[in-house]
Amino acid sequence: MAVERLWLDVPYAEKDAAKQGGARWDPAVKRWYAPRPGMAELARWAAAPDVPDLLPGEDRSLGSGLFVDLVPQTCWFTNVRSCVDQKDWERLRRMITRRAGRRCEACGAAEDRERRRWLEAHERWTYDEAARVQTLKRLICLCTDCHTVTHYGYAQVRGVEAEAFAHLVKVTRMSSAQAREHIAAAFEVWERRSRIAWELDLGILTDAGITLAPPPGATDRARVSDATLRAEGRPAVPPARRPDSGRAGWR
Repeated sequence: MAVERLWLDVPYAEKDAAKQGGARWDPAVKRWYAPRPGMAELARWAAAPDVPDLLPGEDRSLGSGLFVDLVPQTCWFTNVRSCVDQKDWERLRRMITRRAGRRCEACGAAEDRERRRWLEAHERWTYDEAARVQTLKRLICLCTDCHTVTHYGYAQVRGVEAEAFAHLVKVTRMSSAQAREHIAAAFEVWERRSRIAWELDLGILTDAGITLAPPPGATDRARVSDATLRAEGRPAVPPARRPDSGRAGWR
């Protein structure tokens, strides 16, 4: 007879506190649970209802496959994870990995801890340049390697461009010349979009009952990106050359 778990929603940053409070980890489903009812120490992590597999208004066909998908400079480091309450992020993470069958939706790879290949979130957006609105339309599960390709500018700053280029060619089966042309076209789009201070439309999250945290404003995003680079031991990047990063990882 299967044991009914008392599941918890524990943000990654709070896992040590949950463990100290008595929570246990189920490696098969990658989720924390309470070993018995009535544990007051774990009450704050009581599980909320699951997020539906299809978010309201989500377009699961948008942006299929692997391609360079640069985030405009004015939205750098403003990703879904930074805009969502930590507990609700855990609910989203669980839904997206589950519906993807715990596989990358671009190359089919599974998580591999020895290779430091994780499953990560990537956002697919649409852009209304006339209204200056950037709308979240899809959340997709990507492995670390594919996610590095999508944020190609950030890969350049991190010094892993060669690896990203090789993975792009391997997965898409482009020739080297085709891959270079694809990357150049992506940066042209990025430069145009980076001239606009975008407003974010996260309706597919709020309509699913996800609680949002205020993201940094457009004027603060350069400061956030520079601080992040410094924390990684890398120099700040001049605004005209600032790379993209909308990375939203999970483990």
